[in-house]
Amino acid sequence: MSIEVVTFGCRLNTYESEVIRRNAAAAGLGDLADVVIVNTCAVTGEAERQARQAIRRLKHERPQARIVVTGCAAQTSPDRFAAMQEVDRVVGNDAKMRVDAWAQAQDIFAGIRDFGAGLHEKIAVNDIMSVRKTAAHLIEGIEGRARAYVQVQNGCDHRCTFCIIPFGRGNSRSVPMGDVVEEVRRLVSGGYREVVLTGVDLTSYGADLPGTPKLGTLVRQLLKHVGGLERLRLSSLDCVEIDSGLMDAFADEERLMPHLHLSLQAGDDLILKRLKRRHSRADAIALTRELRRRRPGIVFGADFIAGFPTESEDMFRRSLDLIDECGLTYLHVFPYSPRPGTPAARMPQVARQIVKDRARRLRHHGEAALRRHLDAEIGSVRRVLTESHGNGRSEHFTPVRFDRAVEPGIIVETRMIGHDGTRLIAAAS
Repeated sequence: MSIEVVTFGCRLNTYESEVIRRNAAAAGLGDLADVVIVNTCAVTGEAERQARQAIRRLKHERPQARIVVTGCAAQTSPDRFAAMQEVDRVVGNDAKMRVDAWAQAQDIFAGIRDFGAGLHEKIAVNDIMSVRKTAAHLIEGIEGRARAYVQVQNGCDHRCTFCIIPFGRGNSRSVPMGDVVEEVRRLVSGGYREVVLTGVDLTSYGADLPGTPKLGTLVRQLLKHVGGLERLRLSSLDCVEIDSGLMDAFADEERLMPHLHLSLQAGDDLILKRLKRRHSRADAIALTRELRRRRPGIVFGADFIAGFPTESEDMFRRSLDLIDECGLTYLHVFPYSPRPGTPAARMPQVARQIVKDRARRLRHHGEAALRRHLDAEIGSVRRVLTESHGNGRSEHFTPVRFDRAVEPGIIVETRMIGHDGTRLIAAAS
């Protein structure tokens, strides 16, 4: 008997899946039957569709397995998943982090409790907006990964017109700094060289804590009090909320990696207003220029939405232009898909074929930007954190391929001798 966790979506989900795995095992789930837990994403309609498709495939491949669905899509659309005959249980985003929720599922599967066979009897989902705290979850690391992810924040207080995630995650809440420091110490003592701080709205960190510390303060405290931490990274940031302390940390903390992923979404100011983003095009350009001034060589990735409602061709071209003006290196492109219940779903929609074409053009532009970055890296010497199968990541989070076997989880200083269009190639030892 076993427990398998299948993860969709963001780095925060990756971290939470490890907590789920540990808590489900502690509750005895999987002692009597094979259990597959699907940790879903709701950021797009496509992400939810992929989760449903995976559930059907899993049940076909493993007809005796019990399937439990959790995550953001389960929180926002519990009835839809409960109606699937392949699904035995739907667990909400708050409950999934608690041992008692998995103990309850175990009791049901073992026949100790009978919640009936009705649709709603399958569902264990509460009101996520009522959740006020996010606890630290001390884990030993993430199976099969060279870097560790640490959740320091959850939820979001903003209401972007396209986004359903606040309804899946609730309002913003932060993990106290002392708890974060303790977890990072534990991971470093376990051999991890690199830690990534994750959250839904990471730059809102600390607003609900005593003294309202900023993310920059947390970064400083981690680097000060965890001397063995060699590399610290941040997941996606909202550019308008980056505090002065964090800007200073990028300037003078070498262990804070020179790579940032920004939630930009668009390059046209009117579309940004309709998205209900809080930054302008000029803000994004100014931020990248100032960070490059403070930390020469820093690289940037960004999220973009293609084909947002009312987007004209001229508006879209401003997004293409912003890639060059900000000097972006990595793009994560989302073709816009309406999410029921969001204001954007009621706006005049762009034709699907145009949305798909704009997503393709954004990706093509991003691929060209990545190739320019890779070209510029040839001949440089980088410190690469090794991963499995001869791969790794440089300080700039650039993928690197070794032509030899390398032990995962170590840092190797090596020269870049070429690239294959998507990854740098490291010199032979």
